Formats: sequence, C-alpha cells, structure tokens
Amino acid sequence: MKIKYFSDTDTALVEFSARKVAETKEINENIYIDFDTSGNLVAMTIEHARKQASLPDLSYEQIEKKSPNTYKASREPDR
Repeated sequence: MKIKYFSDTDTALVEFSARKVAETKEINENIYIDFDTSGNLVAMTIEHARKQASLPDLSYEQIEKKSPNTYKASREPDR
C-alpha cells in the first residue's frame, strides 16, 4: 500500500494494489474509489485531503491476531 499526497492540489491517493483501474465510483464530491475488473479495491482518491482525512494525523497500526490460547489465558480470572 502506498499513500501519496499532492500538496499543490491537496489530494491524497491511497494505492492498495498495482492492478489496472476498470471503474471509479464517487462516494461523495471529495472521495473516489477505484476498482479492477473483478471488483477488487485498487485505490482511493481524497480531494481536500487535509480537511477530509485529517492528513496531518496519519498513522499506521498493525493488529496481530491472537492465538486462541493467548486469548483464553487473558480472559481467565486471576487465582
């Protein structure tokens, strides 16, 4: 995934894949979603990105799936 910000137009482009865009859907007047021929998400364009997406506050966090044993252990009461 790549996030590109074009300061001259205040536009953010979030690229989820390198697949060719087959269709673009307008979500509202500032947000557009691109899909490939199979309907998979390719990209999202955000106009007026600083206001629409709180761009200065951008962060990334990956949440790992806990194993069933870890989850169970964390839910057991202390003895």
